[in-house]
Order: sequence, then C-alpha cells, then structure tokens
Amino acid sequence: MSVLACQDLAFSYDGKDVLEGVNFTLEHGEYLCIVGENGSGKTTLMKGLLHLNKPTKGKIITGDGLKPSEIGYLPQQTQIQRDFPASVYEVVLSGCLNSMGKRLFYGRKHKQRVISNLEALGILSLKNKCYRELSGGQQQRVLLARALCATKKMLLLDEPTTGLDPVAAEEFYQMIQRLNREQGITVIMVSHDVKGVADHASHVLHLDGRQKFFGTMQEYKEQDWSFMYVKGDKNV
Repeated sequence: MSVLACQDLAFSYDGKDVLEGVNFTLEHGEYLCIVGENGSGKTTLMKGLLHLNKPTKGKIITGDGLKPSEIGYLPQQTQIQRDFPASVYEVVLSGCLNSMGKRLFYGRKHKQRVISNLEALGILSLKNKCYRELSGGQQQRVLLARALCATKKMLLLDEPTTGLDPVAAEEFYQMIQRLNREQGITVIMVSHDVKGVADHASHVLHLDGRQKFFGTMQEYKEQDWSFMYVKGDKNV
C-alpha cells in the first residue's frame, strides 16, 4: 500500500528554483535513503514532507491513513540542543505532544508509550538521567525514542549519524533496520553516508537540484556514476 507519493514536486526560495522534478512513490514498510551533495535539495524536500515548506509545484500525497502529525521526526542536533537540561524521560515524553489533542496533561497511555520505547531501544536504565550528560550515541537513541512516541507508521531522520563514531553509527543503523523490518515502520533517512546505509535501505532517492535517480538500492549500485558514493570515495 502506498504511504507517500510525490508528484512533479518543485520548491523555490525568493523566486529561485532550488529543487524540481521530484516524482516517487513509497510503499508501506520501505526504507528510503535520500542522498545528494550539499545544496542538492535534501533538506528542502525533508521540510516539504513535514509540511514546513510549501511546494511551488506538484503534490505530496499521503496514504494508509497517515497524517502529517503522525510522522516521527529526528532532526539534526545543534550544540544547544545537546546541552538540554531535562531528563531522558521528559525528552521522550515530549514526543507525545501531537497526539494529546485538547488534553492539557499527559495520560497513562502516553507514559506507557515512553516506557515501551525506552525498553525497545535498550535505554530504560537511562530514564532518570540528565539528557546533556549522555554520550552522542545515547542521545540519538533518546531522540529516536521521542520520534517513536509520535508515530507507528513513518520516521523521517535527518543525518542521524553525524558526529557518531563508526561503532555507534552502525548500532544506530541496526536499530533503524529492526524498527523497519520488525515493526513495519516506513523509514526516510537523509544521509551523506551512502556507504553506511547501503546494506540497510531498500530504496534510494538521489537529488542534484532535481531528481537524478529513484529506485531500489540494488538498481542504484548498478549505476556507473554511483560507485563513488556507494564505496565511500565521495561524501554527499
């Protein structure tokens, strides 16, 4: 079942086109990696999918009952965010905000969801720890648990392994793969690390100011020009 479709999408800033010709369909449970060099339109498209940017042309269509408020989002962290003086439990609980409706306080189901996601990601023991005292890898797990509180259908991840050492990055990729395969969560990840996600993502969208490629990871690997990206000889 189609969960997301982009039809002839285009975006512009101050009258200047920054991304155009984006056409792809993502089925439920697929894992898409969005790649491209700096300035290629990756962040622009991500904001569009989150309904933070309005396309100047084309449509973004969601299916399978997916609402924009039900998309779990893990953004890139700033240094200020890394130093956020809150407990792990409080950070993860804030992921339930969009599901509260008109309620003024978190309910039992929200608190249960927090505990469930902390357990699933192996960080329940960190529940009462201060977020800013955690390692980079632990912080990413906390933010992932927060994103999972907002969704059971789709995760959008923006350069989630930036700043992580190779071991922590691979552990993070493995967690995302388990969520994708075992829970059927559709994953969209913006990443410069094509080599790192090559064994995990099912599909690739390569941008270069427009859509350069969309297809399966295997089809992507078969493109002559993709060799430098998949083998890690060039950062994107």
